[in-house]
Amino acid sequence: MSSIEEVQREIVSEFSECTDWQERYQLLIEMGDELGAIPDSLKTQERLVPGCQSRVWIVSEETNGKVVFQADSDSAITRGMIALLIRVFSGKTREEIKNASLEFLKEIGLDKHLSMSRRNGLYSMVNILRNS
Repeated sequence: MSSIEEVQREIVSEFSECTDWQERYQLLIEMGDELGAIPDSLKTQERLVPGCQSRVWIVSEETNGKVVFQADSDSAITRGMIALLIRVFSGKTREEIKNASLEFLKEIGLDKHLSMSRRNGLYSMVNILRNS
């Protein structure tokens, strides 16, 4: 299994192939499309991420010291953002998740090209993943 840093480098490489932000948003949407849906029964108020403009639910389960995440959102861009984060964090230990650098978000320019409310939502998702 790839380390968090290796996954982040892969993501930076994928985004660097995009020529403009329209393509980057499309890549995010495609990542979200690849995210498996979670059952409606798991879309509860307790799993809803506070501070997001869109509704996003995160489910976590720990097995053998590794945390596996599932998520869903009612927005294509938000679904892509959570898919991106799950790709980085899922299958890692709690310590790896808490200690992970998020510099890759700056490297791909995501932190600069999101509205303030989406950026706040992104970091709310990160906090939920780190504290699950």
